[in-house]
Amino acid sequence: MFTNFSIEEQVLFAKRLSFLTSANISLVESLTLIRNQTKSKYKINVYDTLVSNVASGQYLSSSLMQYQKLFGDFTIHIIRIGEESGTLSQNLTYLAEELYKKQQLRRKVLGALIYPIFIVLATFGITGTLTVYIFPKLLPIFASLHVTLPLTTRALIATSSFLSNYGLYCILLLASCMGGTLFARSKYEAFRAKLDRILLNIPFCGRITKSYNLANTCRTLGILLRSGIGITEALHIIAETTTNRIYRQAFSSIAESVRRGEKVSVGLLRHGDIFPDILSHLVGIGETTGDLSGTLVYVSSMYDSDVDELTKGLSNSIEPILMLTMGLIVGLIAVSVITPIYAVTQHLQLH
Repeated sequence: MFTNFSIEEQVLFAKRLSFLTSANISLVESLTLIRNQTKSKYKINVYDTLVSNVASGQYLSSSLMQYQKLFGDFTIHIIRIGEESGTLSQNLTYLAEELYKKQQLRRKVLGALIYPIFIVLATFGITGTLTVYIFPKLLPIFASLHVTLPLTTRALIATSSFLSNYGLYCILLLASCMGGTLFARSKYEAFRAKLDRILLNIPFCGRITKSYNLANTCRTLGILLRSGIGITEALHIIAETTTNRIYRQAFSSIAESVRRGEKVSVGLLRHGDIFPDILSHLVGIGETTGDLSGTLVYVSSMYDSDVDELTKGLSNSIEPILMLTMGLIVGLIAVSVITPIYAVTQHLQLH
């Protein structure tokens, strides 16, 4: 049976475990209390396994490795460092805050896209209904008029005829292309990297994508360093957990350079197409002052604000364009239907 721990559930898990362990409740007892508040049978089995493993002497992070796909590498690494350094409760608090901020950032981006997608779907739905179902019922009337129809009406008749005959094939072709793209994206890393590169180069959307990835990676890197993880290991974790393949490749390269003694800021400069100069400059200052983690958390809040402004601007700028486009399409269809009827009516009145 497939299931998953959502971001909300992971945040709640980290918060509860942090609160219980900080109250000097043993880890086994804390996990048992969390398990008793869970209703999903599958998740109860997961918690039973964690309780059993921890009770037998295993680290919690080692137990979580069995469910790596459920909890993710980032969560497991944060907990592991907390266990090794004796700061598990503090690291769980960092983890809950980080997961919550990631969730909020994702909601901002998705929220900005919901309205435009709804308008586009509504436009296509209304247009398709008028063209495929309603307009064909008027064709016999136009045929009986024996007049030269306007260009817009003739174009609409041709479109209606095409969609009536081949609309299903067009939908199947579109669905096949989308399905093939999603399959290739999940199957071939090179193809996914190509799509991620294209996404970064799309005007306006590319800027949102960059700011979104920079906010996530900078905050995560700062939290990892604050939790006591070494810079090279932290960069490798970022490379493993970042979804965008272009940033993943860049962080892998920077991690190897840092392992050889190079500064992070220098590595960022080599990838100037996806890392702005201001980021490299601020990271360099953080390395000089010895507060790289604090600098990265500050930079992440800067890009958080950038995403917030960009998503608000996207909604505000695209709304009138979409409404105007929808009005033009529906209006064009209405004019194409009314114009020939009006012309015939005028002709009859003259006679």
